[in-house]
Amino acid sequence: MDFQKLSPRLDNIGITASTLCAVHCAVVPLAFTSLPLVGLGFLANAWVEWGMIIFALAIGVYSIGLSYRRTHHRALPLAMLVLGFAIIIGGHGLAIGKTEAMIVPFGGLLIAAAHYVNYKYTGACSHDHKTYKLKKVE
Repeated sequence: MDFQKLSPRLDNIGITASTLCAVHCAVVPLAFTSLPLVGLGFLANAWVEWGMIIFALAIGVYSIGLSYRRTHHRALPLAMLVLGFAIIIGGHGLAIGKTEAMIVPFGGLLIAAAHYVNYKYTGACSHDHKTYKLKKVE
């Protein structure tokens, strides 16, 4: 498969995975006690959380790394990706309780934003943004 076609798909997967990770990290601590009652107790398992983090990391490194090397050569998406994962890892290691539930989702959203910026830098967006600007009403 051609990289130009694969890159936007990987960014879409990365945006989705990172956003789901952020939602998971924000909601699970709040609903921790009720998860087993509705059959979702497995979501509170550390293996699920680390699996989501590793999946998002793999997609991010592959998608943004290849786009950096092959197309846009801009460091912003890479920096956002690294900072997002640093926030997640730091949040898990240093924060406790409610603090962790506020810090870690921010890292996931930053990773999703890194994929969005990467998506824009690769030129995968096919429509012209100039045609969608609002015209001044006189």
